[in-house]
Amino acid sequence: MSNTVDDNLLLTPEFMHRLEGLDVLSRKILAGKLKGERRSKRRGQSVEFADYRNYVVGDDLRFIDWNIYARLERLFLRLFLEEEDLALSILIDMSASADYGNPNTALYMKRVAAALGYIGLVNYNRVSLAAITDTISAETGHMRSRRRVQQMLSFLQDLKPAGTSFLSGACKRFALANRGKGVCVILSDFFDKGGYENGLRYLAGGNYDLFVIQVLAPQEIEPDLQGDLKLKDVEDGDTAEVSITAPLIRKYKENLNAYCSGIKEYVTRRGGTYLFTSTAVPFDTLVLNYLRERGLIG
Repeated sequence: MSNTVDDNLLLTPEFMHRLEGLDVLSRKILAGKLKGERRSKRRGQSVEFADYRNYVVGDDLRFIDWNIYARLERLFLRLFLEEEDLALSILIDMSASADYGNPNTALYMKRVAAALGYIGLVNYNRVSLAAITDTISAETGHMRSRRRVQQMLSFLQDLKPAGTSFLSGACKRFALANRGKGVCVILSDFFDKGGYENGLRYLAGGNYDLFVIQVLAPQEIEPDLQGDLKLKDVEDGDTAEVSITAPLIRKYKENLNAYCSGIKEYVTRRGGTYLFTSTAVPFDTLVLNYLRERGLIG
């Protein structure tokens, strides 16, 4: 699949078929409030037998295998795989700055979110999506099972970039409403005049496995500008008159690299995973290769 796919189609049937064998992964052992289809390696009480071990004083007598005792006159404890429910939350930046570039940043993020949401739903994970601007501007609530795929895709199709960014406020609202454990993926350009630190702190400080995906258009990474220009901020209308020179472009690139490196360091220092991508990278390559390398899916 390339970035030239019809804008009205987030996922093709062929690509969805390629996603079928994948699942969302978590570096933590996540036990949800509901029993799910996922099997964890944590030992507990369930219906799926795992192994035996020798009985020690204090073990629950209900799990002793008395048939083995009758044959061997030794006490063994039955161990079971405990079922585990995994929650996947996907936050998508839909502020006005996301509606930029060729390929378009907002469309790219929606396609990545669609792929991750699809993987979660077909594996019976609890999936929720939320559009963030200066708040949570739209959200799906928890969805589960393949039957919700069309609902998820329709939600993403209807999202339109608008408004200003305020990552701190949006992430705080999300964190307060979602106190359970799970995997949290945030897709954004992170162009927020209020900074990214406070917003990401709300997510990194919770029980989430945090994955931060910064998405920029090629024109933002390698701007093709020259001459005297009047630049206008698409979110708040601020203007600045600048003379574009080669030294200024070099300084811009240095500042951008430093900014992106700062986000990466901030996230990884708090146990999260950071990934930078240009929309020039086919989004299916991002999902099938880079996100698998980072351990988000497998």
